[in-house]
Amino acid sequence: MVRGRGYVKSLADLEKAVVKADGGVPVLLKDVARVELGPDERRGVAELNGEGEVASGIVLQRFGANALEVIANAKSRISELMPSLPSGSEIVPVYDRSTLIEAAIETLKGTLVEESIVVALVTIVFLLHVRSALVAILMLPVGILIAFVAMRALGIGANIMSLGGIAIAVGAMIDAAIVMIENAHKHLERAPEGKPRIESVIEAASEVGPSLFFSLAIITVSFLPIFTLESQEGRLFGPLAFTKTFAMAAAALLSVTLVPALMVLFVRGRIIPEAKNPVNRILIAIYRPIIRGVLKAKPSRSRSRSRRSRSPYGRRRGLAANLCLRSTKAR
Repeated sequence: MVRGRGYVKSLADLEKAVVKADGGVPVLLKDVARVELGPDERRGVAELNGEGEVASGIVLQRFGANALEVIANAKSRISELMPSLPSGSEIVPVYDRSTLIEAAIETLKGTLVEESIVVALVTIVFLLHVRSALVAILMLPVGILIAFVAMRALGIGANIMSLGGIAIAVGAMIDAAIVMIENAHKHLERAPEGKPRIESVIEAASEVGPSLFFSLAIITVSFLPIFTLESQEGRLFGPLAFTKTFAMAAAALLSVTLVPALMVLFVRGRIIPEAKNPVNRILIAIYRPIIRGVLKAKPSRSRSRSRRSRSPYGRRRGLAANLCLRSTKAR
């Protein structure tokens, strides 16, 4: 049996194919063989869990499309096709990307909750002021919300890489708020009697606000080189760079707008001085001896000068100084 490959108009055309000519008489393919059209050769085998051969398929996503929407549409279409399948047949999902995306969303939620709890504990322990923790806790979700708004405006979907960029930026977003809150406590602690509280808070925000803004702005532009990546690298790391940049830019903006306003609202009441905080007193008692020991270990200026004078380089420097001094006296 001979199987023909390629495009054939009809089986009759294939049967009339000339194999050879013997004495001017053509020998056709149908004279020496039975011609029929058959399937192509198998080039692969798909198995599932070692239980036998199966037919496999892949759902492809267009670039820029929302992965969760594509998977949801594919699942709804499969559910419509299930009743029309032969008896004993079923469609089994082998790889479902939606589970990873949902796990990334849950991880981001957990990170946000954990970060809020840690910030609240640190603020309460070191400042002994509960309402000050609300400033940092409220600033964090607002910054993430601004990042999601920017993602929505640019059509960036919520996938593993984009959510990972926000998770990376969460830790750095809260630093500016903590520094500004601590500085406000210092100003209120040292404020003279009769000075309005709001003036001390404004002075504290004006003192560290520019430095905090530009420090976060520098972190924001640190991922800009990733935008120059092309091809697969650009498509893979682009969402992460976009969301991390959005989150840090939102933190820089909120550090000089929302955080000072929240401090005016929440940083009030009794402000306990640092010297009366038992945790700070213990830490000060630990690091002060270390600082004294480091300062005592520093060589004195006289010893360093004597060592320089004993070296050949030091002697040359001393001779040059003496010559300059003598020439001046001679004049």
